[in-house]
Amino acid sequence: MKWTINGLDDINRVAKEFLDFAGDKKIFALYGPMGVGKTTFVKAVALCEGVEDDVSSPTFAIVNEYQTAKGEAMYHFDFYRVKDVTEAMDFGYEEYFFGGDRCFIEWPEKVEELIPEEAVACYFSELPDGRRVLEVEERR
Repeated sequence: MKWTINGLDDINRVAKEFLDFAGDKKIFALYGPMGVGKTTFVKAVALCEGVEDDVSSPTFAIVNEYQTAKGEAMYHFDFYRVKDVTEAMDFGYEEYFFGGDRCFIEWPEKVEELIPEEAVACYFSELPDGRRVLEVEERR
């Protein structure tokens, strides 16, 4: 599946369509260069899910937890500053990745061997005119 995000005023539409497409899938690996809009997209998804907390990049905390309007947990990871996979292992990634809640993982390439096989790969890119593209595929 592929979406073009025509600007910030269009991102909520794409987030809603993404959630409809995702169905009961729980793990999302977000690939793309810095500044392409991965965190902004997670904010839009959180808004669609009724999250009332301020959604921000967990660059230093590694993981942020949010509660959806349905009372479900939603986790947002940022592995940009992780030096090696043992750092992710030390904070108990298994509880998050295999706990049954939605997980959005930025910089998954830093911990690729820990990402569950059933994760959905989400590739973000920028067009020359500044619009963003989100292309989603199952990793299997």
